[in-house]
Amino acid sequence: MEIVDFGGLDPACHADAARILRDALAHLSSAYNAPGEAEAEVALRCADGDWLGFAALEGEQLAGWIGAIRIYSHGWEIHPLVVAPDNQRRGIGSALLAALEARARSEGVLTLFLGSDDDYGGTTLFGRDLWPDAVSHVAATEATAHGHALTFYRRHGYKIVGLLPDVNGAGRPDILLAKRLVEPTTSRSSP
Repeated sequence: MEIVDFGGLDPACHADAARILRDALAHLSSAYNAPGEAEAEVALRCADGDWLGFAALEGEQLAGWIGAIRIYSHGWEIHPLVVAPDNQRRGIGSALLAALEARARSEGVLTLFLGSDDDYGGTTLFGRDLWPDAVSHVAATEATAHGHALTFYRRHGYKIVGLLPDVNGAGRPDILLAKRLVEPTTSRSSP
C-alpha cells in the first residue's frame, strides 16, 4: 500500500473515490445516496483550496482516502475518511489517518476534529432525546453491535467533545470528536 497526495490523482481515480465514498457510507441514510452526489462531493473537495487529502493505493487501485478542511489556523476538520468496504479492517484507514495527522502536525495544527453521524443505530445515542443537556450524554456513549466509526476514532485517541442532537432527524445525532495533536505553547504576560 502506498499513501499519496489526493491532488495528484487522475480523473479515473476521482471516479473511484466517489464510488468508495458512496459504498463506505451506504449505511448512513444521509450520505451521498442521490445520483451524482458522491461525484459532486469529490469535485468540490478537489476544487476547494482549503482542502487537502491523501489516497491509499494498492498498485493502481484506490483503496481509500482521507481529507481535511483547513477551517481554523490551528484546527482542521477531517472530511471524509473512507475505505472501500472490501478493504476495511486492513489498516488502510489507520495509515491514512496517520498521514493526515503527520501533515497537520508539520503545519502547526493543534487539533483535528470531525463529526460522525449516527442515523442508523451505531451508538447508544441513537433514538434518544438528547435535549436539554446533550453534553451530559457524552460519558456514557458507546458503539452498539451495529458498529460505528466512534470505535475506530477512539482507538486513535479521539474523544467526544460534543453532540448535535437531531441534526439527521429526531434521535439521530452528529457526534463531534477531536484529538489534540500537539501540546500548545502559550506565553502569558504578567500584569
